[in-house]
Amino acid sequence: MKNFKSLLYLLLVALLISCSTTKKVDKQDDGKINFTFLQVNDVYEIAPIQGGKFGGMARVEKVHKELLKENPNTMLVIAGDFLNPSLLGTVKYNGERIRGKQMIEVMNAMNFDLAVFGNHEFDLGKNDLQKRLNESNFNWVAGNTKLKTKEKSVPFYKEKNGKQFPIPETYIKEFTDADGTKIKVGFINVCISSNPKEYVEYGNTLIKAKTSYNALKEKVDVVIGLTHVKVSTDIKIAKILPNVPLIMGGHEHTNMLIPVGNSFVAKADANAKTVYIHRISFDTKTKKAIVASELKVINENIKSDEKVGAIVDKWQTILKTQIKNIIPNPDEIIYTAKIPLDARDTPIRSIQTNMGKLITASMSFAFDDKVDCALVNGGSIRIDDQLEGAINAVDIFRVLPYGGAILKTELKGSLLKRVLDFGLKAAGTGAYLQRHNISLDNGVWKINNQDINLDKVYTVAFSDYLLKGFDIPFLSDKSDGVFKIYTPRETELAFDIRKAVIAYLKTK
Repeated sequence: MKNFKSLLYLLLVALLISCSTTKKVDKQDDGKINFTFLQVNDVYEIAPIQGGKFGGMARVEKVHKELLKENPNTMLVIAGDFLNPSLLGTVKYNGERIRGKQMIEVMNAMNFDLAVFGNHEFDLGKNDLQKRLNESNFNWVAGNTKLKTKEKSVPFYKEKNGKQFPIPETYIKEFTDADGTKIKVGFINVCISSNPKEYVEYGNTLIKAKTSYNALKEKVDVVIGLTHVKVSTDIKIAKILPNVPLIMGGHEHTNMLIPVGNSFVAKADANAKTVYIHRISFDTKTKKAIVASELKVINENIKSDEKVGAIVDKWQTILKTQIKNIIPNPDEIIYTAKIPLDARDTPIRSIQTNMGKLITASMSFAFDDKVDCALVNGGSIRIDDQLEGAINAVDIFRVLPYGGAILKTELKGSLLKRVLDFGLKAAGTGAYLQRHNISLDNGVWKINNQDINLDKVYTVAFSDYLLKGFDIPFLSDKSDGVFKIYTPRETELAFDIRKAVIAYLKTK
């Protein structure tokens, strides 16, 4: 009897296990899984901007942690442009320029999952970029960019403990949900070739996107794009790869969500003024992805994560200490921009923008407007963003991180015309000239609304960089046609272009 009871007990246990297993299999067979992407792009500032109203990586981390609580299958990704440009990156710390070190430290603390190159990553020299790669704890993917060596082009790499780990052309992430459903998500990447460097090789964006997709499609359940190209290129990629449900991109700095067939191209605002939250539901049986995208504003209503906030504060203290050597009150609100001041790279290097006009007007102001005109090269303006709302002194330092003096120069009209013609033809590059009191009317340059006189000697306010012969090879302090250059003393407003802009804005 005792043996019979023992046998009956074992049968019951076996039956319960069998039922439990059957239920688990049923749940596994639903074939559906949810996952989330938190997307940022074009982030140059780790601290809040516009008087603290918008942005801030510590606030983004707060959102990140909330999403992880909602769904552990959440990835934090950045679609390029984060190591440069930044004011903080130009500051020296422990004997060398920071050059993106602050961003890597913050991103490591935030546990970023995946990053890609933007064109501004290659503003850094090869050695500085390698340092940042080595310091990063997160994954990278680089589709069409490779490192040029003397022998050949090879993948960029991270070096840890003397070993090199190549950055792959594609990346695969596996998700598993609570009921055991698994999915593999593949990522493809391409970067715009707008910043040619001797150490970087760019492959064709459309060809690489297609070959990367073809290499991945049999290995994963779904392919996602993480890119840094013009939106027109993203749209082309979405059209040639219609089974890619989402392309998370950067470069434009303005938020957008563009439907392309059954796909979407998404970009958030620069400097984490907004982020995109993409909640995706994927059915492994039908291979269909449903994408629900939410644009979330990062502002004062979001508390800062304490851990990341402490790192941001450390770097901001370093920055403020340096700036106070030039101006006493870096946080002072000096101007309210009701219309955004456009200092984005593409416009500032191609057309006259309100920010360019403001800077050159400030250069004239520094000399009590006793100059005929003023010129600054677009490449000196490094913020690659728009300023709006409350603007403080630090914002101006962000716009012109390298500073430099304003030089009052007397030069012949024929040389001035040559300079202006060169700047016009250089549209799209850093040599394009932002101008004050200069206009172009039917192909004729006008100074103070008068046709340029080739024999007249004009007084021009130049940024000192322009007279070093870098952007305009024939223009320097030794050029024929340059008669006199006045270099301001340290006590004068023109000694630092940033002080001139700040003083000018305070009069508005």
